Amino acid sequence: MALRRLARVPASSSSFLRSLSAVAPPSGDTSSASPSNLAHHLLDEFARPRASRDADRLRGLAAHLTAPAVESVLVRLPSWRHALDFFSWADEQPGFRHSCYSLNAMASRLPRHQSAHLERLVTKALAAGCSMTPGALGFLLRCLGAAGLPDTASLVFDGARTHLGCAPNSYTFNCLLDSLAKAGRADDAETRLQEMVATCGEGSVDKYTLTSLLQCYCNAGRPDGANGVFERMSQRGWVDERVITMLAVAFSKWGKVDGAVELLGRMEALGMRPSEKTLSVLVHGFVKQRRVDKAIEMFDKMATYGFVADLSMYSVLIEGLCKDKEIGKAVKLFEDMKSSEVAPDVRLLKKMVEAFCHEGDFAIVGPFINENAAQLKPGSVIALYNVVLEGLVNHGQAEAAYQLLTSMICGVQEISEGLTVGAHVVDTGQDVKPNSDSFNIVVCGLCKVKKLDDALALIKDMVSFGCKGKLLMFNDLIYELCNLDRLDEGYELLNQMKDLRVIPSEFTYNSLFYGICRRKDPNGALDLLREMRTNGHKPWVKNCTEMVQQLCFSGRITEALEFLEEMLKMGFLPDIVTYSAAMNGLCKAGEVDNALGIFRDISAKYYLPDVVAHNILINGFRISGKLNEAQEIMEEMLEKGLFPSIVTYNLMIDVWCKSGNIEKAVDCLNKMVDEEESPTVVTYTSLIDGLCTAGRPDEAIGLWHKMSDKGCAPNKIAYSAFVNGLCKCGRVETALTYYDEMMTKGFELDTFSSLYFINVLISNGNATKGCDLLKEILQKDMTHSDDLKMVGLVNKAVEELSKDGRTSPDISILVEKGLISRAQIMHKKDGNN
Repeated sequence: MALRRLARVPASSSSFLRSLSAVAPPSGDTSSASPSNLAHHLLDEFARPRASRDADRLRGLAAHLTAPAVESVLVRLPSWRHALDFFSWADEQPGFRHSCYSLNAMASRLPRHQSAHLERLVTKALAAGCSMTPGALGFLLRCLGAAGLPDTASLVFDGARTHLGCAPNSYTFNCLLDSLAKAGRADDAETRLQEMVATCGEGSVDKYTLTSLLQCYCNAGRPDGANGVFERMSQRGWVDERVITMLAVAFSKWGKVDGAVELLGRMEALGMRPSEKTLSVLVHGFVKQRRVDKAIEMFDKMATYGFVADLSMYSVLIEGLCKDKEIGKAVKLFEDMKSSEVAPDVRLLKKMVEAFCHEGDFAIVGPFINENAAQLKPGSVIALYNVVLEGLVNHGQAEAAYQLLTSMICGVQEISEGLTVGAHVVDTGQDVKPNSDSFNIVVCGLCKVKKLDDALALIKDMVSFGCKGKLLMFNDLIYELCNLDRLDEGYELLNQMKDLRVIPSEFTYNSLFYGICRRKDPNGALDLLREMRTNGHKPWVKNCTEMVQQLCFSGRITEALEFLEEMLKMGFLPDIVTYSAAMNGLCKAGEVDNALGIFRDISAKYYLPDVVAHNILINGFRISGKLNEAQEIMEEMLEKGLFPSIVTYNLMIDVWCKSGNIEKAVDCLNKMVDEEESPTVVTYTSLIDGLCTAGRPDEAIGLWHKMSDKGCAPNKIAYSAFVNGLCKCGRVETALTYYDEMMTKGFELDTFSSLYFINVLISNGNATKGCDLLKEILQKDMTHSDDLKMVGLVNKAVEELSKDGRTSPDISILVEKGLISRAQIMHKKDGNN
């Protein structure tokens, strides 16, 4: 918009709003048109669409255009758009210049959300040097404040003297302060106040000045500043009802309701009457603070002043009482409201019913609805019933909700006596039809308690009843069906959704996808994925991973890999977690080289494999005995800038121990400590076993004590590895000590390790202890005759103990009891062989 010419007009020229007659001159006579007649013709043209305006007539009118006529037209056009169009047209006419009054007329027409137009208009007015009176400047400053443009208001004020020919006075300062107050610019307002005093004198600061400053602090949320201004006004006797109301409202918004009440008392002490707004704000403030008793005091005070409470006021109090579980008081106030001939709306009725249901007072819900729903439309009545249904579901009474909904479908509206909520009739005396929300509430509730057959029956009733249903209920039911491997019924529901034009979501498809994955059906999964792709949905990573894991656990590794390949062809890139599951399956099947192939492929094409993927390969090579390859993967991971996890360190410590590189294993433990990675019992167990294997039992014992000192409690595996390791190193007595400690903590060696330990004890001269342990094992029948290694260890122990005079009688007893007969037979057979 071009604002090219703004006239410098004397202060005595046209006022902002002139009273103009609407008498039209004779048709076509514009040369002698009065301002009122000219305005009439301009209104006639600019009220029309632009394309239908008479260009010749407009040219004739433009020749007689005056600022008063423009001002008159601007304030009378039907919308701000028409006004802006006319303002721009007038600005372009030769010989015409806008005055400050036409500028202000245009500024007054622009709504707040069109502040950009106002800002451009004012900026151009400054540049054009439009002469202004203090009154016109003040009006413009207020317009800018109302539009939320305090910075522009300050810019205009500062440029008024040099660009607009208007020296600021107390009025224009007050208008500027008002603009800053609306924006809560307290610091700027204080600065301008000081400037006002310096320019206009201390006497220029009046009641209106400080009122604006008070409003500024209130809008800025600065209680201390507001209190300071209020005290200054009190000292000068400028406190009135408006001032106290303003501060009381602000205190209530700040949560300082007690301070607002104190102000109210002060107002009453001064003989002032609090406004209805003030008391209403206090009621709301107390309710918000959950102090409904004080809110009711304010409510009662309103009555003493003759204010009549409306539905909004009653609603906030009743809802506050309901939140505080003061149901009796809420009902009483509700009855008082009706006695005052204030009718409840459906929102308040829903809140009341919700409160009854929350407290489990279902017996009074029916009578309450019957009494109050008569004036409601059927659509609003069912909203009340839906609250009841939801209340029943939330109270664990999904079956009662199911029966109530079923009876509503049949037109009975009652709950049978057999249900735990008790017998209570909720017949409204009118035909209440359930809607989709009703079915949604109950179906979701039945899904929570796994009553899926009832939920399916409701779906059929819903369709026959003509309701469409909600996406949530279908999703919940499909999800639960698939969790129980009722996949076919899930697919039936999917087709039913489509028939009802309920669009399946990504959750819908992924619930079915999960069911298919549980069935290890890659072909069915791929068919569903194709439909998902068509509808713009993606499979969830956990479901893809589940499919790959299930196939790998079943030994169907080839199918798992084919599934991943088909996903890629469809445009679904499996997550690294899914690929890791495939690699893990290959490693467990002994196909670690193929797992490495996948690893290399995804590294080159799709992802940087994470630490977990590297750990899977390291573990695979470790199990397969390819220890050098495991170490290479570890080094590669470090080169990529990945940080080893505790699992990585544990695996590598085991690898280095098994490869005889015990120093690297020890260094790895030290590195873990340096990096503040707390070693686990697995870490210590692997290294202790490695030290024992390397013939370094003293270091193993030292590490065992260090583990305990670090608060890492050994488990059964740790004790087993330590005892066996000490035995390998010939430290049998020490091993026996830790064996006894192990037993006192409730841990036991497995049968094979126990038999090995028994033979070590016997061979080291402790036949008595060995015999005692053997008797315990044989009496527990823990040996397996089909395990040749285990039987061999038993036979070897029996043979040595039979030779020892201290233990041979015990062996004879065991033979008599038949506890070692099979072992002896096996031994004889082995001897004959």
